[in-house]
Amino acid sequence: MNQLQNNKILAKKFYAERNITKAMYFYLKAYSCEGGNKDKELILDIALLYDEMGQLEKAKEKFKEIITLDPLEERGYYGMAIVYDNRRQFSKAVEFYKKAIEINPNYNRAYFFMAGAYDAIGKQDEAIEAYKKVIELNEHDFWAHLNLGAIYEERNENQLALKEIEKSLEIEPYDYLALFNKGVVLKKLNRIEEAKKAYLQSIDENDEYSYTYLNLAVIYKEEDNLKMAIKTISKGILKRPEEGFLYYNRGCFYNSLGCVIEAIEDLKKCIEIYTPFIKYIRKDKELRNLMNNGEFKAFIDSIDSHEEEE
Repeated sequence: MNQLQNNKILAKKFYAERNITKAMYFYLKAYSCEGGNKDKELILDIALLYDEMGQLEKAKEKFKEIITLDPLEERGYYGMAIVYDNRRQFSKAVEFYKKAIEINPNYNRAYFFMAGAYDAIGKQDEAIEAYKKVIELNEHDFWAHLNLGAIYEERNENQLALKEIEKSLEIEPYDYLALFNKGVVLKKLNRIEEAKKAYLQSIDENDEYSYTYLNLAVIYKEEDNLKMAIKTISKGILKRPEEGFLYYNRGCFYNSLGCVIEAIEDLKKCIEIYTPFIKYIRKDKELRNLMNNGEFKAFIDSIDSHEEEE
């Protein structure tokens, strides 16, 4: 028993130091000691560490051991659910989340991740109910409110979406993603000035989230303020020069403003970053005039030819 406990202590020490390899070595050494293969907490630690290491099959084996040792141990079923979740086998994950919840009806995290799994397979009604249960158990769960708001927004239930996003911001007032989502919903509600404010606040909190610049720039474009749209999206490009869609949209803005040379430069750049943008350029009615530009057409044709050869 001393050997078992000493190895567990060493494993936890190395884990705290983030030396995962040595932590696993001592966990497995503890497991091989007398009584180790009956130590539920030890097996759980091993399973969780395997999961963290991405060794999902080994993690699953250990979670199964826990369930065999104790069929009423909800953490074993929850762990199995997480493994299937990580494998994107969401329907299977839901089965195990449900088993964990049957044993412990107040298992907050099981409801939370089950909601995400339901959402991933398109069962939004079930996801909504699961998130509501999370909030019932903990009304201050930031992510439950934010994720629930995102589902409502996707369903175009925008007043409900805004209500949940506002609740998330009561918990985390400076979260950039919540502020971004607020901007999305306010725009859909035609509360344009408030949407702009939310996007600007989101940028203040995280100036590297490229979609905020895009959405704000689109608002300016819709207001026929193309210079402000270009200025806004240019700031995004300075922060995230690897994002091809920012160049694509700025190219469209430049083209609408009559700045053909600048438009072509941006569209070339977006193609260099992500070649499939070509098919969008070919279909985009707003860019039809550029396809009559000999130099630009030759550039696109050369890329197409190269792709065909490969």
